[in-house]
Order: sequence, then C-alpha cells, then structure tokens
Amino acid sequence: MNVINFSDIIQIVLKHEGGARVTKDPDDPGGVTKYGISKKTFPQYDIENLSEDDAVDIYKRHFWEPSKAGKVAAEIRLDYFDACVNMGQGRAVKILQQTVNASKGNKISVDGRIGPQTIAASKRVDPLRFRAYRILHYAKLIAKNPTLEKYYFGWFRRSLQ
Repeated sequence: MNVINFSDIIQIVLKHEGGARVTKDPDDPGGVTKYGISKKTFPQYDIENLSEDDAVDIYKRHFWEPSKAGKVAAEIRLDYFDACVNMGQGRAVKILQQTVNASKGNKISVDGRIGPQTIAASKRVDPLRFRAYRILHYAKLIAKNPTLEKYYFGWFRRSLQ
C-alpha cells in the first residue's frame, strides 16, 4: 500500500499509538494517554474522553502541518511523520538530516529545523537508512534510561512497518 497522504498515514499512526485505549503507564512521562495524545502535552483536553476526530485534528494541526510531512519525499513520509509523533519533530528532523549526511556527497546542517534544504534532501534518503537511524536513536535512549527498555520492541516494530 502506498500511503502518502495525511488521511492514510494518520490511520496507521493512530494504530501505532494504541488507538482508543486509555493508558496510565507510570513510566510514561506523558501521563494519561489516548490515541497517543498525552495529558502532559495537551492539558487543555479531557484525554479520557477524547474522540478519534479530536485526535486526528490535533495531529494535523500540531504535528503534520508544523513538521511539513506532506512536503518530504513520499518514500519516507510515513516513517518521518510517525517519528515526529513518537519522538518529537526536532529529533525526527535531526535523524532525517543525519540520514541525508550519511549518504555520499550530501551535507546539510543538523539543526532539527525542517526547511527547504532538508525537504529537498529528503528526496535522496534511503528509507531503510532512515529507519536504521531511528532504531539507533531508541537504542541510545534506552542506554541512558533502562526503564524505557520495555518500549523497545514496540518502537522497533513500529520503525520497520
């Protein structure tokens, strides 16, 4: 399936984020979470009663549009947007920029900002390399904070889908 638009991608991301299930994991710094929307990040919402339509709207306004996911290469669009949701836009952009720089002859600034240079360079990114850098980020995160290891398999699986 070739998923390149927000409507298709958001359905996959909502599944990755656990769907309508409300979670209260004490190890999750976001606190109460539903559809991947956390109380810590969005305190203005009643998370436990959040509708799927509300979640989709939040993702579009606070993640899709600011990340410029619709402008990056179609081949990495799902991976990039999912990374923005899961690890934050700045970190996802840095991983994209590092992936670009790992390719022979490419060099862009690794500043965590998504601009015209990074968007253009995204067209030269090998999707598997982007996934590998994403997995490496998770491994480093766990090395710093071993309590996060319980999330690794899910992060790994999500990075490869």
